[in-house]
Amino acid sequence: MTRATVDDLEISLPRLRARLDALAELGAIEGGGCARLALTDDDRLGRDLVVSWMRDLGLRIDVDEIGNVVGTWPPERTDAPVMTGSHIDTVATGGRFDGTLGVLAGIEVLETVITSGVELAHPLAVAFFTDEEGSRFAPDMLGSLVFAGGMSLEDGLAVRAVDGALLGEELIRIGYAGPQPCPARPPHAYVELHIEQGPVLEAEAVTIGAVTGVQGISWTELTIIGQSNHAGTTPMSMRHDAGYAAAEVASFVRRLAADMGSPQVATVGRIELHPNLVNVVAARATITVDLRNTDEELVGVAERRLFEFCDELAEREGVSIERRSLARFAPVDFDERVIALVEEIARARGLSTRRLPSGAGHDAQMLARVCPAGMVFVPSVRGISHNPAELTADADLEAGANVLLHVLLRLATDER
Repeated sequence: MTRATVDDLEISLPRLRARLDALAELGAIEGGGCARLALTDDDRLGRDLVVSWMRDLGLRIDVDEIGNVVGTWPPERTDAPVMTGSHIDTVATGGRFDGTLGVLAGIEVLETVITSGVELAHPLAVAFFTDEEGSRFAPDMLGSLVFAGGMSLEDGLAVRAVDGALLGEELIRIGYAGPQPCPARPPHAYVELHIEQGPVLEAEAVTIGAVTGVQGISWTELTIIGQSNHAGTTPMSMRHDAGYAAAEVASFVRRLAADMGSPQVATVGRIELHPNLVNVVAARATITVDLRNTDEELVGVAERRLFEFCDELAEREGVSIERRSLARFAPVDFDERVIALVEEIARARGLSTRRLPSGAGHDAQMLARVCPAGMVFVPSVRGISHNPAELTADADLEAGANVLLHVLLRLATDER
């Protein structure tokens, strides 16, 4: 095919939408969203469906020891591929686009390439990675972290879920404990399409985000031990109230982000009290704190201020506060050539574009450890994500998938 003919290739939006809608039926929840937590039965059903689509295209399907799945075209090629992908696991109250768009757009890109007969200097691959969300097994991006060598396979398999299940045992149970070794051989390059999960692109009427990198992430679990006592007979001055201490931490975290200013964000996403009774002073509280910043030094500042506050609070309230790191990732800068290529291709197609960092973690940040990597963002309506109301317009889905197609083609047809 001539370069002009290759440049005219387009994905099929109806085919992409049909796959998005079919996958969304698995683990469907009220409001149009999805709950496919990693390595649950619904995740297994989703994996089976996506693998069936890969198999229908004649891809070689490789499953590795942490359950990551990679489909490669041409199937006989074993040299390093130009890879795309994302994840199909969700949070408990997830939408239908987060992660799944990257995987299913990747399948759509490969189908477009296969039917066109384009000759490739490098094979193409589409992957979905295990436990990107980290909602059931911490840390997030666990599968891609092991894939890239940032966590040992043994440590990954030994992670215990919030429900007590062991990751390695769950992989065996759902049939996705594969034979391919981890860490894997690095791809030639990796590019991921994803919804923005934020409001910037829509607010600025921009169609394509050329993602510059991912901000640093710190997840900490705090366990606060106080003393259970009667809610009516215990004077306020004599309480060791784990529930009150948890509330103080939550309030401090909000003040911390406001004091440090943008781009610092801070979130308390989970609070659990024991015995969790209306007339009993809480004996124990478990609370999670999510701190993020594009500056590694400032992530450290936020952590130190949080820990200092917890030490002071523990002494003041007569409680103990134990902390456990659930995830800690430094900020990541994506490959400048990939960023510029996303911009170039979007503009050549008449699409508005801007550079922006990602506020959320993504598998691409793990792949950036081992190969040139980047991301393509498309707008999220009202910036809503991790919510059944998550939505991206069809025109933006199509635009993003076509930009992904041509970025991957440029990388895969380049002899370098």
